[in-house]
Amino acid sequence: MNKKIRKAVFPVAGMGTRFLPATKANPKEMLPIVDKPLIQFAVEEAVAAGITELIFVTGRNKRAIPDHFDTAYELESELALKGKDELLDSIKNILPDNVSCIYIRQSEALGLGHAVLKAKSVVGNEPFAVLLADDLIKAEPNCLSQMVELYNLNACNVLAVENVSEEDVHRYGIVSTDDKQDNTDITYVHSIIEKPSLANAPSTLAVVGRYILSPSIFDFLESTPRGAGGEIQLTDAISAMLETEIVLACQYDGHRYDCGSKLGYLQATVELGILHNEVGKQFLDWLEAVWAKKHIRRI
Repeated sequence: MNKKIRKAVFPVAGMGTRFLPATKANPKEMLPIVDKPLIQFAVEEAVAAGITELIFVTGRNKRAIPDHFDTAYELESELALKGKDELLDSIKNILPDNVSCIYIRQSEALGLGHAVLKAKSVVGNEPFAVLLADDLIKAEPNCLSQMVELYNLNACNVLAVENVSEEDVHRYGIVSTDDKQDNTDITYVHSIIEKPSLANAPSTLAVVGRYILSPSIFDFLESTPRGAGGEIQLTDAISAMLETEIVLACQYDGHRYDCGSKLGYLQATVELGILHNEVGKQFLDWLEAVWAKKHIRRI
């Protein structure tokens, strides 16, 4: 685990049933926040954290994802002819030249653990990151950069965690932690339970969609029986790995939008829409006007 983190896995094979019918033919990862798809937010976070190899584990009806990160010659020519340089720059420079993309097909949707396992041959014998596009995290420096810094100092597995409400613990992998006696800035993961009831939850500290993992996770995934929902759970493999490897919890500084839910997606759209450099001020003015009208009606 003393190698640089340069590879990131993006599990993007999910069907996105919570957003049907919008995701019947369009990948949920391509749902836009104003004018940028969710997957681009995750990719930009990875690239800013030093990742140079992007590994997408895809499924059916996901053609739009590789198309998005590919060169669109006809569109670029059209924009150039019309002198729309700003728009042209926005699609030509999605990825730096030193960053490459690899696409792996997950023929069966057998869980997050199975999706990560599909990347084994490409990741090889080096540590890597996993990013879930559903979790859009606004932070400065970004969440993965904070995790990479922790990894660089300690050379071990790192999980992004945050405190959630008691009502939500059943939706997450929940960890219990131990603080190191001589350095309370480092938090060790003692155990992890996938989607526990509140009565069985060791804490309210939930693992969110960012991981830095040792390549040994693949061995644990291969030997992990199917867990909740009949799927291969990444949480179960991490739990087994805790017996032999150190796993740290990174309680990142930032705000997460759960864009796997309709409410979280709407919240991200509104809050990031207000911050948008092109339409943010007009959008905020409109929201305030709408709120004022509704408030007057209630009075």
